[in-house]
Amino acid sequence: MRILMSACKQVVQPMVSFQGPGLTNINMDPFLRRKDKVVIVMGATGTGKSRLAIDLARHNPPAEIINSDKMQVYKGLDIVTNKVTEDECKGIPHHLIGKVDPDSDFTANDFKHHASLAIESILERDRLPIIAGGSNSYIEALVDEHSEFRMKYECCFLWVDVAIPVLHSFVSERVDRMVKMGLVEEVRRMFDSTTEKEYTRGVRRAIGVPEMDEYLQGEASDNNDDETQERLLQAAISKIKENTCILAYRQLQKIRRLQARRGWNMHRLDATEAFLKHHAETNQAWEKLVARPATRIVRQFLLDPIPSILPTENITATTTAPVLSTSMPTVTAATR
Repeated sequence: MRILMSACKQVVQPMVSFQGPGLTNINMDPFLRRKDKVVIVMGATGTGKSRLAIDLARHNPPAEIINSDKMQVYKGLDIVTNKVTEDECKGIPHHLIGKVDPDSDFTANDFKHHASLAIESILERDRLPIIAGGSNSYIEALVDEHSEFRMKYECCFLWVDVAIPVLHSFVSERVDRMVKMGLVEEVRRMFDSTTEKEYTRGVRRAIGVPEMDEYLQGEASDNNDDETQERLLQAAISKIKENTCILAYRQLQKIRRLQARRGWNMHRLDATEAFLKHHAETNQAWEKLVARPATRIVRQFLLDPIPSILPTENITATTTAPVLSTSMPTVTAATR
């Protein structure tokens, strides 16, 4: 069994009492199993999932990050899809980011397969797998629709949350920054006015691509005057902001449904206050109210020595040893 940190190498056997005839001197090995541990960082777009994942990887045992954003898995459009830069990665290895052909369809089943391979590879190097991204359908498919995953791994769910009005304001400003960084030029390089529009496959589905179509069509035809083109550009940028806000709301609703229907024990980190700060105060608030609490949660999760008890028939077990809880009260505030 792989253990992810030296402090976890102690094996603590729980005190378990079994009720039923003929259960004395039973061999417990088939019923007790230590699971490998995986950390999953969730949240709506723009809430700081990537930043938190990198913070955790730097402050915990050696760790690597697996991307679960369905647009960031594709090659290209780094600005449009808001991929983390090499500098932002801080030397932490990232998997499933910028690897897939931009014209292919990378499905939830594909993610299950490749994420599972990445997890095994990371664990073989005695490192902690941290999954981070906004595509909650991918996470749901991996955790709840993958029976082998449930048998092998124990998960710690961290949910970075931001009040919707605050997040919408941040997302709008982020789109403006992306435009200044070269979003329009990046989409223009991919645009081809001579081919049939196809915004339902691959990376072209990403918010920021379909919205630019009318502007780029007008540019290619050279039929519009400058004023018309500027109006089309501003309309496209506004639509990108609107669609990103809609996406954030839908992602938040999905997380709430997963928490309610699937019973996932999510540790919610409210990042709102940090998003309301400015400059150096933002980083201080993030560290105090998000990074440090999340690090404590993960360390407690990794140190928990109680093994999982596999369900069996005709045996009733009552655990009398104290269980180390990884539950934390809601943390007020967190950013990226």
